[in-house]
Amino acid sequence: MNLTDPIFNDADAAREYLEASRWANGVFCPHCGGTEKCKRLEGSKHRPGLFQCGDCRKQFTVTVGTVFERSKVPLNKWMLATFLMASSKKGYSAHQLHRTIGVTYKTAWFMFHRIREAMRNDDKTPMGSGGGIVESDETFIGKDPKFTRYAKNKLGYRQKMKVLALVDRTTGKIRNMVIDHVSRKDIDPILKENVAREARMSTDEASYYRHLDGMFAGHLTVNHGAGEYGRGEAHTNTLEGYFSIFKRGMKGIYQHCGRQHLHRYTAEFAFRYNHRIALDVDDTMRANAILKGAEGRRLTYRRADSIFA
Repeated sequence: MNLTDPIFNDADAAREYLEASRWANGVFCPHCGGTEKCKRLEGSKHRPGLFQCGDCRKQFTVTVGTVFERSKVPLNKWMLATFLMASSKKGYSAHQLHRTIGVTYKTAWFMFHRIREAMRNDDKTPMGSGGGIVESDETFIGKDPKFTRYAKNKLGYRQKMKVLALVDRTTGKIRNMVIDHVSRKDIDPILKENVAREARMSTDEASYYRHLDGMFAGHLTVNHGAGEYGRGEAHTNTLEGYFSIFKRGMKGIYQHCGRQHLHRYTAEFAFRYNHRIALDVDDTMRANAILKGAEGRRLTYRRADSIFA
């Protein structure tokens, strides 16, 4: 990423970059999907980048139907925010963004939540297909408002928000989700939805994992309580490494996160992990993947919630 690139300083250059990315196979109408009669309007009365569809007769620009739609922030600032988010391993705070690109904190906060929406992974392809190993583990972070009103310090783990993560060792890809309880009732449906039956699971010794032999082709366990962290293929060290980055970012960069926003932060960290250098994805490729993910998604300020994370 070169910060002197025109796409970060010129709105027209940023628009042309986004057009080349989104319409690499030709311009299409985001309203009706038409491709044959999309015409660029170049008259003096038309703003740059405006098209009209000959099929539905509606006008559109490259931002219509994306997380950038109807934003008053210049597109070059959107590009810069996207590249900063993509290239920062532990995240990039909204306070830092508002100082860096010259927008208000509220605007920076909302921009980053829109970008996180573009980073969301909707892939439901079963993990561990072909008999691969899938690790499952959970971590705790922050405070869950459901418990802070009555939970005592000795029940501190209940006060915290809970994140479950799965990683497919074959593909190196991860999925994580916020859960209400660390229990079989909460975890079983997630495993059944995301993991192939022929997969082998690798977990710690927690009681809610003890029945997995009957659900999957195999179940490897390590006893963390006894100080065991690896025994051949049995370990959750891949997820431990991921959680270390996730927690450093959440505690060191973001510091405070409401539960209503946590799912977007988990999407952010999972996206960067799934588009990392070890998988031959550099910063530019990662940012372009976000731009691709921006298509077909919208996030209004009301949906994002006006309570700052």
